[in-house]
Amino acid sequence: MHILIIEDEPKAGDYLQRGLRESGFKASLARNGRDGLHIAGEEEVDLVVLDVMLPRMNGWEVLAALRANVATARLPVLFLTARDEVQDRVKGLELGADDYLVKPFAFVELVARIRTLLRRAPVREDDLLRVGDMEIDVIARSVKRQGKAIALTAQEFNLLHLLARRQGQVLSRSLIASAVWDMNFDSDTNVIDAAIRRLRRKIDDPFDLKLIHTRRGMGYVCEAQAEPSA
Repeated sequence: MHILIIEDEPKAGDYLQRGLRESGFKASLARNGRDGLHIAGEEEVDLVVLDVMLPRMNGWEVLAALRANVATARLPVLFLTARDEVQDRVKGLELGADDYLVKPFAFVELVARIRTLLRRAPVREDDLLRVGDMEIDVIARSVKRQGKAIALTAQEFNLLHLLARRQGQVLSRSLIASAVWDMNFDSDTNVIDAAIRRLRRKIDDPFDLKLIHTRRGMGYVCEAQAEPSA
């Protein structure tokens, strides 16, 4: 599970990130509200641990923006803040926070609350994904187009699954690299482009309707529509 920490105090942020990683989570850290909001919208995040007093955007503003965006509206958010007044807790919950923990805190309690929220979180993807005439069985890890089975390697399936579950969204090469390979590649690498080419040979080349499209200078998108004209 991927936890996003939005915390501007350096020692607190580093402590949270290290502790959550040692507890078995993937943990990302943003030092201000605007960067945190960007990460939440661009990466596959399962829960946000959010401070209130943040530079660039405060926690109230970040939460309101998350809830206003369809893609992040149901993302679990736990406020972790030194603001312990009753009105602050009420405000956070009314804005849509799922939990509110006051500093100082016991780390084991934080982890317990995070695990509880993750268990309650709704499933965010269907067992069967459809893009045009393509069907992806997530559980069986199988793919069909027009009823014809398409054999993919494990990595090819992971790449296609990422593109399909974010159908209609342009995904950058760096996001794809992080999500599929769990690595950060140099921006000039052709690893992602080569992987896309191999996937297209199986998914798109035998069929008239193309599903994987290039958005020059931006990345790749999976959708059932024709390539834009030049």
